[in-house]
Amino acid sequence: MPGPSVPFPPQEALLVEDLPIGERWQYEPKWDGFRGVLENDGGELALWSRNARPLLRYFPELRPLGDLLPPHSALDGEIVIEQDGHLDFDAMQMRLHPAESRIRKLSGEVPATYIAFDALLWKGEPIHEKPLRERRAFLLRNAKGFRVSPASPDVKQARDWLDRLERIGLDGVIAKRVDLAYMPGSREAVQKVKKHKTADCVIVGYRLSGTRIAVLNLGLYRDDGTLDFVGHTSGIAAPLQKQLQEVLPPLRTELEPTTGRQPGGESRWSQGRDLEWIPIKPVLVCEVRYDKMEEDRFRHGTGFLRFRPDKDPRDCTWDQVKPKRRRGDPTLASLLERA
Repeated sequence: MPGPSVPFPPQEALLVEDLPIGERWQYEPKWDGFRGVLENDGGELALWSRNARPLLRYFPELRPLGDLLPPHSALDGEIVIEQDGHLDFDAMQMRLHPAESRIRKLSGEVPATYIAFDALLWKGEPIHEKPLRERRAFLLRNAKGFRVSPASPDVKQARDWLDRLERIGLDGVIAKRVDLAYMPGSREAVQKVKKHKTADCVIVGYRLSGTRIAVLNLGLYRDDGTLDFVGHTSGIAAPLQKQLQEVLPPLRTELEPTTGRQPGGESRWSQGRDLEWIPIKPVLVCEVRYDKMEEDRFRHGTGFLRFRPDKDPRDCTWDQVKPKRRRGDPTLASLLERA
């Protein structure tokens, strides 16, 4: 656990639909990595997850940061991995591996970066008790050598980030109250906005929970005609059950419709009476709402919006969910400051 002087657990963010506006708010990009409280407890460096899990063994390349952080000091920030100018969350997850040799290999090949966005403690001084506007100024003055997340009081800048930063793998925008002290474990001082998007997907299967249809499997086509599994819906509303029970069972097939990436491996299609994945002919299209695409799948379960009988399944392609860079889009390098 962090030392007794470090405010913990980290303050959290309340998910909202729209950016709050006013002089009391500051905006920052929402980094897509692992939250990390970096602490030098009397010369002993530690990196804590939001649930007090020690993370430094998984990211040994961050140990040199201990030379930049004075004893009895702590920062709040995010651990990220960048590949080809894009944040790579899959590479983050690969680090949580029990084999030290594997971790050392990955840390050398694809090193992580620590991005600081708040000062909590400095040489024993409780910086977290100050309002954010003072903590931010302190961070920029004192955290020399650290990568520091950009921040702006301009809501137009925040909206531009929300619109354009997805292309380099960021996850939305964070709004923070500049007039409040750091509030451990609370969502009162921080809000987050994610840009939800929609996509038309082919329904390639479903999962039963008892007799109830619990999950719809979704697919997208590649340019060469390969159909990939890309994720699933979460939470099938009761009013939709009757329609699904009528429409889906007649489309059952013994053949797996996905010829590319499949849902959870072959065994997931047939094991367990209540967890069986039932493939169907890829003829139905539905529109879903999602918040994040990670490599070749939806990060979280999507929300079913409606059937699209006007759409041909072959029109459900990867182009919908792979954002293309535009002229003037920021880069990761241009976003990060070094204090």
